[in-house]
Amino acid sequence: MKILHISTKDLEGGGPRAAYRLHRGLQNINISSQMLVQQKMSSDRTVIAPQTNLEKGLAKIGGILDTIPSKFYRQREPALFSTQWLPDAICSRIARLDVDLINLHWVEDNYLRIETMAKLGQPIVWTLHDMWAFTGGCHYDDNCGRYVESCGACPQLKSDRQYDLSRWVWQRKFHAWKNLPLTIVTPSEWLAKCAGSSSLFKNLRVEVIPNGVDIQRYKPVNRPIVRELIGLPQNKHLVMFGAIKATSDRRKGFYFLQAALESLCQSGWQNKLELVVVGASQPEKEIYLGFKTHYLGKLNDDISLAQVYAAADVFVAPSVQDNLPNTVVEAIACGTPAVAFNIGGMPEIIEHHVNGYLAQPFEIEDLAKGIVWILENQERHQKLGDRARAKAKQEFSQELQARRYASLYRTHLTLNPNC
Repeated sequence: MKILHISTKDLEGGGPRAAYRLHRGLQNINISSQMLVQQKMSSDRTVIAPQTNLEKGLAKIGGILDTIPSKFYRQREPALFSTQWLPDAICSRIARLDVDLINLHWVEDNYLRIETMAKLGQPIVWTLHDMWAFTGGCHYDDNCGRYVESCGACPQLKSDRQYDLSRWVWQRKFHAWKNLPLTIVTPSEWLAKCAGSSSLFKNLRVEVIPNGVDIQRYKPVNRPIVRELIGLPQNKHLVMFGAIKATSDRRKGFYFLQAALESLCQSGWQNKLELVVVGASQPEKEIYLGFKTHYLGKLNDDISLAQVYAAADVFVAPSVQDNLPNTVVEAIACGTPAVAFNIGGMPEIIEHHVNGYLAQPFEIEDLAKGIVWILENQERHQKLGDRARAKAKQEFSQELQARRYASLYRTHLTLNPNC
């Protein structure tokens, strides 16, 4: 069984990192696996990417050109909106490879044109890392729910026309994919329910397989030692927050964390806490939160990330809408309890008052309360960390993920041998 994963990137971003981990996990259980990407950051020889400067340049230009249609909506939200309208060269690249099954992942940034999917010529399993596959272009719908019918009058485009860009993208998907024997995989039950209720995927098989993490690399370590190694204070509680574009992506909710920390500062915690931010560099204009903030920038290697998680006392993920964030899985694997709003796939990782805290959606005081509840009692903190680690080992190991996918591939190949 020879698997080809198609992903825009291999390491940068939640979806690509999850795809690469699955690729490695399959190799570890002796299944032939390759990745085909547009931008390669690893040195892995089994990850195939454009080689010439011309190919690399065209890939970058394609990503820029893909954003042009949405720019006609001048009042649009700044959130990512993908149209996938330009030609691609995927089919010719696949033709040169020995492949039994294709596992699609995050293929936006104009890597895979919508209409190309029907031409791939192989059985397809598609792992969804956000909502784009069944919407009219947005990656998270901000709870508008229009994908249940046919999109149009898109709130993120600030459009009041039923036939707008989102309807056009939805119609292209509908016509291109309506006869494809796809199997859809989602990392969370929440995303599975969304996909199953969508007009595009309501008649397809939807399976749930959580993302995996290397639990031998992401694990608890001696907190004082690792803090000394990376230059973090020993005498403070460390609150960690991390995401791609951590402080600028509205969906990740940094502004909720800001407000919660300001509340804690006013309630007697100002000399007890410091904040650690991964995924953003020190801003030119400092954001004052009442606490010292350590900006660690982008950390793409697992060793550095695992050390920071293990150094923190609590991880906070105040997302407005989210699937099954790698960051929260990584945190609990390192024995670091997490706090998040009770939305999306968060309750599938965080068990309230068992291994972390689920705050009422978008209630700042409850988010602050959750941080305090985890930190204020050392014995409780230790138990929460132990349970967090146990849940990661039981449900989110890389090996378990790989074996679940291997079983799914075999079933899909049996049902669709002549795609």
